[in-house]
Amino acid sequence: MMPFDTGRPEMTAEEFRLLRDFVYAYCGILVRDDMKYVMERRLWPRLEALGLTDFSTYYRYLRFDAQRRSELETAVEALTTHETYFFREPRQLKAFSEEVLPVLERRNARSRRLRIWSAGCSSGEEAYTVAMLLLESGRFEGWDLEVHGTDISRRVLSAARLGEYGPSALRSTSPDKLARYFVHVGPNRVRVRDDVRAMVSFGHHNLRDVDSVPLSSRVDAVFCRNVLIYFDAPARQRVLRLLYDKLVPGGYLMLGHSENLINLSADFELVHLRGDLVYRRPELGGGGGT
Repeated sequence: MMPFDTGRPEMTAEEFRLLRDFVYAYCGILVRDDMKYVMERRLWPRLEALGLTDFSTYYRYLRFDAQRRSELETAVEALTTHETYFFREPRQLKAFSEEVLPVLERRNARSRRLRIWSAGCSSGEEAYTVAMLLLESGRFEGWDLEVHGTDISRRVLSAARLGEYGPSALRSTSPDKLARYFVHVGPNRVRVRDDVRAMVSFGHHNLRDVDSVPLSSRVDAVFCRNVLIYFDAPARQRVLRLLYDKLVPGGYLMLGHSENLINLSADFELVHLRGDLVYRRPELGGGGGT
């Protein structure tokens, strides 16, 4: 039986190797050897959009065209797209609100300043969720608060700054939170309320680049959830070292529920909260309580 002809050029093994290695060199994201078909399927729309006929030409475009940087970001986004929505992983968020925020409130009582980084923030749902948790806690009235989200894709950062979302992003948002933190701007469309948006800033950053993190100071907590899964072990270790360096001593690291630091980093200590497990950069001199 003849294979079904899609009219699309098949990615050769050599084209796959070139594209895979180029993506890895750019951002540390690993495309496994068994993902050639996935890469082909996800990148084919980019060939169509650019009017290209084969993946070798697309590789040369990524290497040499004047628009290569923008297109490379788009390609990485196509290869790593994952779902994101408000109030994802509620158990962890509850532990953060009830057990981590009281510690940060006590620790920063003198400066009345709190900085949180959403690393790999995608279209902003996580960063805005954290801002909403800070407001909802009632602990930080009059404080200098900032949640900073970063991502490798300028397109999703534009969407994050706009702050408008549809039903999929809101599927775990309760009616009371929807009423409290969003305004309706059209059919099945809401925008994050201005006072929440004012707490959040967004910047472009490739987690592979340790020298140009758009943060003005160290942060008290990092959310880096469901991001490390895209990297191989050496790249994960580099990213974790960056996160460690950007945390204040005693600062917290929140990973995705299926992620851990086993065989990756001994820099962080595991903290057993009542509601979840999180990681923390050790306090200077050791110790430091919850």
